Amino acid sequence: MPAVRILLSLFCLCIAGTGIAPAQDFYKGKRVTMLINFAPGGPTDIEGRMVARYLGKYLTGNSGVVVQNMDGAGGVVGINYIGEIAPKDGTLIGFVTGAAFQNAIEPLSRRVDLKTYEFVAHQAGTNVYYARTDVKPGLRSAPDILKAEDLIAGGLGAENTKDLLMRLSLDLLGVKYRWVTGYKSNNAVRLALQKNEVSMFSESPPGFRALVMPAIIEKGEGIPLYYDPFHDGANFYKSKQMEGLDVLPFNEFYKKVFGKDPSGPLWDAYMAGVLLSNSMLRQVIMPPGVPREAVAAVRDAMSKLGSDPEFSAETMKTFGFVPEWIATANVAEVTRANMNIDPKTREFIIKYMKTPPSR
Repeated sequence: MPAVRILLSLFCLCIAGTGIAPAQDFYKGKRVTMLINFAPGGPTDIEGRMVARYLGKYLTGNSGVVVQNMDGAGGVVGINYIGEIAPKDGTLIGFVTGAAFQNAIEPLSRRVDLKTYEFVAHQAGTNVYYARTDVKPGLRSAPDILKAEDLIAGGLGAENTKDLLMRLSLDLLGVKYRWVTGYKSNNAVRLALQKNEVSMFSESPPGFRALVMPAIIEKGEGIPLYYDPFHDGANFYKSKQMEGLDVLPFNEFYKKVFGKDPSGPLWDAYMAGVLLSNSMLRQVIMPPGVPREAVAAVRDAMSKLGSDPEFSAETMKTFGFVPEWIATANVAEVTRANMNIDPKTREFIIKYMKTPPSR
């Protein structure tokens, strides 16, 4: 016992010696805004609002978190706002999707280098691809996509990760398609698909389960095709996000239809996008230069969400899984490292994004 008391005393002295106030005291009396970089009603918004409801519970003294949506340019408008204009006092927290990919591909095109932002927590993610069943000659099972005629892939923008991964997966499969991009949000593309303006799109598991399954799949109007696999940098792995869904990861789907593993420049580019998506599809970020106390407080709050029984019950009911937020001390270090893409692969991706698909 004496040894334990000594260690605790030393720990408290170390904290005091840093000059940093206890993290749980930082947000007392402060009004906090969570900025979501996509439009209301989409998967990022649905998940972000759920996190916001519970986040205030763990930011001592704060009764709630106000949500602000700032969509546009495939999420880039909101991300730029966080880096350029947002207050740097800790009162604004970003809940964003797709931040890292654009910065990793063309970092000099951003006015504020994403690597200077404060990375608080991230959640691995994927995209579930689906298509209308009435695509000629008719889709009855996922492999039928290889026979598709007049397939129209919908997208959010030429530089958006979703667009890139969808195009790369279709090109790897050898599917002929048209590409219609520039929709403002996932909701807009989903509506276009239901109106038969486009015939294929992808959604993250929360959006797929909550919005696509009941409105499109269960009505027989659409069919799931495959999803971007989860990869930890060394191996593919299974995720709770896909439990209960009858759909294969793309690498297994490819092997099922071709009898071999995918390879080549298209595959290298696809996996570069997948690794960024896996490690940071959803991110909680803060503007560059915010107080360390603020980052510590929000990170501590995010780390507690996974063990909150009410949060777990609500997310399971809504999404079919409990989001696994990684809010460890090395999150920022890992995130910045993952943004370093092989120069040859980056060059290939940049050229690919600027070249429209040929039918």
